[in-house]
Amino acid sequence: MASLSAGPEIERLIQLLAKLPGLGPRSARRAALALLKKRDLLLEPLSAAMRDAAAAIKTCEVCGNLDTVSPCSLCRDERRDKHLLCVVEDVADLWALERASVFRGKYHVLGGALSALDGVTPERLNVMSLLERVKHGVVEVILAMNATVEGQTTAHYLIDTLSASGVKVTRLAHGVPVGGELDYLDEGTLSAAFKARRSM
Repeated sequence: MASLSAGPEIERLIQLLAKLPGLGPRSARRAALALLKKRDLLLEPLSAAMRDAAAAIKTCEVCGNLDTVSPCSLCRDERRDKHLLCVVEDVADLWALERASVFRGKYHVLGGALSALDGVTPERLNVMSLLERVKHGVVEVILAMNATVEGQTTAHYLIDTLSASGVKVTRLAHGVPVGGELDYLDEGTLSAAFKARRSM
């Protein structure tokens, strides 16, 4: 990134913003400038909100969701069907499904997808805790993996791993586009894919 004629604090702000998904160097500079121009309205409240979030947000010990309490509010909700378990790669995928209001069971966040190139092996994912949860009254495991090569590899691995448990394993229908990620899909596509899931 080309250096600006600005102090190191501004440079650091731009460099950190550029690390966020969807922000490149130019977008990061524009965002930094907007924050600095509206210091009272944007920068200071954002800084306080980020400090508060860093101090308060926990990873749910049961499902892996992010919340201010553990177990999270979704795991503690007695109205949700504890016999249905939806497995997602990331918290963003869980949030996408919740936005679409298509699922009323419990979730399990793997924490990523298998990837030999990135060194992500089954041991680095929350697979053992998934196998443990399946033993406690789960009737169906729904694999809501992203329609990427890594997502599909992870789904096949989980199908094989769960086969010994005797639990019904389904996955989202291919209404989810190949190469697509759940967090970027509209609610209609997610809803259709969820309703058309099938046994494996």
